[in-house]
Amino acid sequence: MHDLDQLAFDHAPMGLALTEDRIIRTCNGTFAEMFGYRKEDLIGQSFRRLYGTDQEFHQIRDIGLEPLRRSLPYTDERLMQRADGSRIWCRFRARTLTPEAPLRRIVLSFALIDNASAGPKLTPREREVLLLLSKGQTSKEMGRVLGLSPRTVEDVRARLLKKFQVKSVAVLLARLSGHQAGKGGR
Repeated sequence: MHDLDQLAFDHAPMGLALTEDRIIRTCNGTFAEMFGYRKEDLIGQSFRRLYGTDQEFHQIRDIGLEPLRRSLPYTDERLMQRADGSRIWCRFRARTLTPEAPLRRIVLSFALIDNASAGPKLTPREREVLLLLSKGQTSKEMGRVLGLSPRTVEDVRARLLKKFQVKSVAVLLARLSGHQAGKGGR
């Protein structure tokens, strides 16, 4: 049965990884391919290489820890970085094997959300704002996190709406998460 378990892991239709303290200990080929790496290039590496900035990597660490501490799975959607620097929108799921220290050993799955990489190229600042928008933060909250004025955050938000040709953040996030939404948000 062990051979079948390994076969299922290796060929699962979603990216799978096991991490210890945010270091990739093993992953399947789907995971490596999704991020544009070879498996052997990821094993032993920090998950940091899959995030656009140090700030994203550190901010995302504490998100979802509470359900994991209660032995519940955690799910969200997030922007991740591929080996070539392009960004992809992924559905992320996590289950810890060590609820007392959730990040000590954790099983992760990643599924590419359709059309995630379609659309305009984003600046690093736009990616940061989009990530925080996806977490429901206000302009004021984002400003504090990013060290910007709320007005500057509003300007970046407006630029994102224009780039994606939508009228609201809700439509923007729906489009990026793979839900069908009309161009004008109707």
